Amino acid sequence: MTKVNTKLDRRSFLKVSALAGGGMMLSFSWLAGCKPTVEEELGLPKEWFELNSYIKIGENGAVTLYSPNPEFGSNVKTSMPMILAEELDTDWKNVWVEQADFYPERFDRQFTGGSQGIRMGWTPLRTAGATARAMLVAAAAQSWNVPANEITTSAGMLEHKGSGKKANYGEMASLAATLEVPEEVELKDINDFKIIGQSKKNVDGQKIVTGKPLFGIDHKVEGMKYAAIVHPPAFGMRLKSFDKSSVMGMSGIQDVFSINVFKDDYVQNFFDTTTFPEIIAIVGNSTWEVMQAKKNLVAEWEKAPETKIAMAGFGGNSMEVTVPAGLENSSSHKSRMAEFLKKPGTVVRKDGDPEGMFKKAAKVIERTYSAPFLAHNTMEPMNCFADVKGDRAVIYGPTQAPEFIMGTISSSLGIPRENIQINLARMGGGFGRRAYSHHMVEAALISQKIQAPVKMVYSREDDMSAGVYRPTYSATYRAALDENNNLLALHVKAGGIPESPLHANRFPAGALDNYLAESWDIPSNITIGAFRAPRSNFIAGAEQSFLDELAEEMGKDPIDFRLELLKRAETDPVGSNNDYDPKRYAGVLQLVKEKSNWSQAQSNIHRGVSAYFCHNSYVAEVVDTVIKDNKPVVESVYAAVDCGIVVNPDAAANMGEGAIVDGIGNAFFGELAFNNGAPTKTNFDTYRMIRQKESPKKIEVHFVESTENPTGLGEPLFPPVFAALANSLYKATGKRYYEQPFAPQLEMENLRM
Repeated sequence: MTKVNTKLDRRSFLKVSALAGGGMMLSFSWLAGCKPTVEEELGLPKEWFELNSYIKIGENGAVTLYSPNPEFGSNVKTSMPMILAEELDTDWKNVWVEQADFYPERFDRQFTGGSQGIRMGWTPLRTAGATARAMLVAAAAQSWNVPANEITTSAGMLEHKGSGKKANYGEMASLAATLEVPEEVELKDINDFKIIGQSKKNVDGQKIVTGKPLFGIDHKVEGMKYAAIVHPPAFGMRLKSFDKSSVMGMSGIQDVFSINVFKDDYVQNFFDTTTFPEIIAIVGNSTWEVMQAKKNLVAEWEKAPETKIAMAGFGGNSMEVTVPAGLENSSSHKSRMAEFLKKPGTVVRKDGDPEGMFKKAAKVIERTYSAPFLAHNTMEPMNCFADVKGDRAVIYGPTQAPEFIMGTISSSLGIPRENIQINLARMGGGFGRRAYSHHMVEAALISQKIQAPVKMVYSREDDMSAGVYRPTYSATYRAALDENNNLLALHVKAGGIPESPLHANRFPAGALDNYLAESWDIPSNITIGAFRAPRSNFIAGAEQSFLDELAEEMGKDPIDFRLELLKRAETDPVGSNNDYDPKRYAGVLQLVKEKSNWSQAQSNIHRGVSAYFCHNSYVAEVVDTVIKDNKPVVESVYAAVDCGIVVNPDAAANMGEGAIVDGIGNAFFGELAFNNGAPTKTNFDTYRMIRQKESPKKIEVHFVESTENPTGLGEPLFPPVFAALANSLYKATGKRYYEQPFAPQLEMENLRM
């Protein structure tokens, strides 16, 4: 067993009496998360006893576990309580799960993003569960007058074999809740896990498929008004004026006014990204009525000048960010990126003498890759409910990062943080978009203005035309070969608008004597943000496509070539800052080679491979493509994943499958272009998404058996599929694909999509 100090996260064990407002869940009754099986098994408890912020136990043995992080489909609302239940040593069938609202006084890091939820929550959640178990054991020891170390627990039961005494957790919960929190507790040995590593169904599954109100867009209260927003039609523009009378006579319209999301002296944080800080709000009696009014509102817009924004950087340092003026176009984006690729970039890593190797090379291979802006397109559009009255506010809606928007809401409303309650709705998708929660500030300001509860809902066009996007990127890879096709040096120069995708110390850095990495970026007024596996979602595709082409040029099997490089990085690494474990990296390649039967060629099956490390996890993927009726069809995808201990295997596989389908869809179709600052696509009639019939016919996700602590999973399977698909398409068509999306190029070759 491992001993941990409970003071690591002492505030997680505050009693409920210490919480201002008294209740844990302001927007739900405790019954909202109950599973019928628990009620059938045990009946409803008459009283609950809180052992810590995460756990309360009824006198009948029923257990409620609070899931701290927002849920957007990654299944943390099931997996996090599984970790609690494991260390509590309770029976999963006796567990009810509730979504915790935002309470920084009670929970640490209530943030879903960066594939860090389980990784960062692993020890705190285990500690919370083990602490509650220790308090129950102490209560039993006190009641039975026996040594605590003679009491065992299992499936929610306490037992002292010497005396034959037994009790369920509910019988000891009232006393346990009064005891002091132990300074130190023992965590289970991973070999003793009974819940972790066993598949559990999504605790919200039945509610989702039966249409129960779980999402922010479902929320309603008596007397609630509805709001829509109107923002400038293009990036680089701002509001000049509007005619309120143009819509005030329309049915159901109550008011029209402008709002400023930020106060003039407010220093924004990283997640305060919003394109248009001044917008128009239309308030009425229904969503339909305010959206009809949007179409008729007369507004005048003007070009925005260059602006400078004060922003708080990570680590407490502030900086000034310049937002350039102008109405940008995709055509000029491409030409400017091409210019930057020809210029020297900022050297972010240099090993050996790459320039000298290129001068003496017998052959140089050079390829350039590019990808466009992408929209997140969460199925549930941005929305938020707000009720601001006097110096208090209740906010309810989808957000990945309540901690990062709380200060902004407080500043904009002029209300202290302690008087603001953010209640967390299940999100209809996130992918990074809902880490930027300006929609919550907008709804709060609208409610404050009208002095009534309001639900604000973006249209799909609002969401797709107002940012936040995945940047557009471009990268050039060069390889120097000698007369025997041995690799002498590799050079990558990568950048984008408005950020670079380059990771200086990732593979193949560390595996080559001569390596050069250069970075560049071009400022823009188009707002960007985290998009499933930021930066990795492009650079993985470029890097792994180039390595595939390089392997072919060198006459090597693409998996064996990668394994050779990784063996060098393991046995004789170059440099000391390599941020990957080459042995674990090689492990997923070996596993996917085995599971896909890579060595057994199949007629008419065209295979591509890719592997990548990001978010602390390792993934290798093989894509099988066939040509049917003159159309490329993805038959199968095999994935091998090393993400440490897998908490909930079925859910983990589901997440991997979703990432793979999402990646294939974006590789084939994803593209957002701009004309005079305005996106050229604003809804799904023009922004192409993958269809069900276009998804792979089979996906297998295999996990490396591991005793390492869990690492990221929501994002790591996304980046490598771009190159695996591109390499597979090359085998099918004989053509390399350097520019995303692939579908337009396939259609030019008379292949249907």
